[in-house]
Amino acid sequence: MKLKVNAPLDPGFMPMSLVVKEFEKAAEQSGGTKIIIGIERNQGRLSTYALTVYPDHCGHDEENFAVAERVVKTLLWLRGGYKIIIAGSEVIGERIKAAYAENGLREFDRAFMARVFERPFEVEVVPLGDAPEENEASQPVGRHLDGCRIGFDAGGSDRKVSAVIDGKPVYSEEVVWHPKITADPSYHYDGIMSAVKTAAAHLPRVDGIGVSSAGVYIDNKIMIASLFLKVSDEDFEKHAKHMYLDIAAELGRELGYDIPVEVANDGDVTALAGAMSLEDGGVLGIAMGTSEAGGYVDLAGNITGWLNEIAFAPVDFNKDAMVDEWSGDYGCGVKYFSQDSVIKLAPAAGISLDPDQSPAEKLKVVQKLMAEGHEGARKIYETIGVYFGYAVAYYAMFYDIRHVLLLGRVSSGEGGSIILDFAKKTMEAEFPDLANKINIALPDEKSRRVGQSVAAASLPNIH
Repeated sequence: MKLKVNAPLDPGFMPMSLVVKEFEKAAEQSGGTKIIIGIERNQGRLSTYALTVYPDHCGHDEENFAVAERVVKTLLWLRGGYKIIIAGSEVIGERIKAAYAENGLREFDRAFMARVFERPFEVEVVPLGDAPEENEASQPVGRHLDGCRIGFDAGGSDRKVSAVIDGKPVYSEEVVWHPKITADPSYHYDGIMSAVKTAAAHLPRVDGIGVSSAGVYIDNKIMIASLFLKVSDEDFEKHAKHMYLDIAAELGRELGYDIPVEVANDGDVTALAGAMSLEDGGVLGIAMGTSEAGGYVDLAGNITGWLNEIAFAPVDFNKDAMVDEWSGDYGCGVKYFSQDSVIKLAPAAGISLDPDQSPAEKLKVVQKLMAEGHEGARKIYETIGVYFGYAVAYYAMFYDIRHVLLLGRVSSGEGGSIILDFAKKTMEAEFPDLANKINIALPDEKSRRVGQSVAAASLPNIH
């Protein structure tokens, strides 16, 4: 595979966008056939994706599976669901079924989705004539700017809170914390409560609390979240699952009135912040921080109900790519668009980092070197920019995108501008049609750092 733009510090990078494009072209030229991939989730919602593959039993079964498995995984994590349907290839379907069987290749993915949707996970293989039909829905969310509100953004390295009156922030703060390495959920509870009380002190009253937090949320309950990585399952069920509801209730008791709370995935709040700023739809928000958070507002400006756990969608087809410790899979976005990416690339950039430092502290070291003109540090951001240009083209296969909004600590400072510049150069060279259609943008520095907490404040409908 020949790239028009090479990743300076990662010569083995094999972008999924090119792999799938070249695979489908070759399959088509060899008399290829279509398969339909379906992902079913709650309320009967169903997403589909058509992929051109080689016919079964024609010498390309391994290649078929290798590409189809990556696309299935991508669709599963972007949409979310408890059931995969493969229509049109019995060979691919049975291989996917084996991969997602208990203790199979994708055991982590199977168990995660079963837990989130509280349903047994299954894979169904059907003829192409019985292919599932898409059944999607979207709904408006946020953009409520009236009243006195608190917006809280729970990051993995720091927590941000804003006090907002009629859409204008009157107070914002960031506090460093370490939720991902703490087993006692009272640490999380006390930190969040401290933040909301600090913001409440700057408001005449609290009409609502909006929360932006990594993880999966259903009815404002925490179904699964990396912030509670070290918390035991028992403590999670007892003390963490209803934490945001409990905090709003406690603050309400202290103030003497009920306070509505609305919790959303931080990626969706990123997209919402972008849509509000741009006054447009078709926004894919990506926050490069402790992990890669993704969210999407559709062309109508609505939230889709998709999972948008973009961190676990593969962006690199190279099987020798770094493996994510949590999911046990290779080439996924979390290792390309987060603090981990900066740390991963540091040795190739000639930068030695203290292993005893936290990921956030290591990032600060690289950012300081970047500010001092260190060439290796610059190459790190150039590499992430190339990654990102190819990844945006891949994401565009699954989302209708007009804008990509880039936030998060990794995009702060000059490094963010380099990422943006190289992403655009990559798309212009490799995908000129997409480059003309999709606007990739960085908000100003203050919006990058606290914009999500302000957008989160708009989540509750207080009427």
